[in-house]
Amino acid sequence: MRRDLIIGIIVSVALHGLFGYGGELMKPKPKKAVVKEETPAIEVLVPPPVEPEEEEVVDATEQTNDEVASLAPPSITDVPSVVQLNDFTQAVQPPPPPNLGRPTGVMNIPAGRPGTGIGTKIGDIFSLKDLDQQPQIRGVQARPNYPFEMRRAGLNGEVVLRYVVDTNGDVRDVEVVRSSQREFESAAQQAVLKWKYKAGRKGGKAVAVRMQIPIVFNLNDE
Repeated sequence: MRRDLIIGIIVSVALHGLFGYGGELMKPKPKKAVVKEETPAIEVLVPPPVEPEEEEVVDATEQTNDEVASLAPPSITDVPSVVQLNDFTQAVQPPPPPNLGRPTGVMNIPAGRPGTGIGTKIGDIFSLKDLDQQPQIRGVQARPNYPFEMRRAGLNGEVVLRYVVDTNGDVRDVEVVRSSQREFESAAQQAVLKWKYKAGRKGGKAVAVRMQIPIVFNLNDE
């Protein structure tokens, strides 16, 4: 009897404990609150369209006319009367009149040693005014060397030469008519002896002609 009572008490306590703990197990678990994130709205401002600036149109005709009007008319270049050190294409001066014993415009020169400029016999020599076609320079004219002493002293000068252009266009018989300083004479003569011409013509034939030309030495032209 006593054992049955103890078993009954144990069973009763166990059932109460089971029911009490089971109630806790049967309670529903609380749900976590879900926070809904809101996406912020972005406002986009569109700038108003920019109107292109109107380009100023320039009349090309008016501009050209203005430029033409602003240009001064060209002036006639003064023709130098003498030959500068760097320019030997001037017109030569006519020689003095020939001897009266010979026909007009004709001279004769004595024979001399070849290759010295003191000519061998080349026949009659005409003056420029008697030619049908005057001698023309061929190629580049040699420039005279400026004398060292004259350059160092800062002196300018002039030499007037007379010479013969023979039927081959070579320069012969160079002589000094006058000069400002004797130191310039040799340099001028040596340069002229190197010149080459297209021979003058008379009656369709090449002839020898006597010519005269001034040569100017100027330090400003160097």
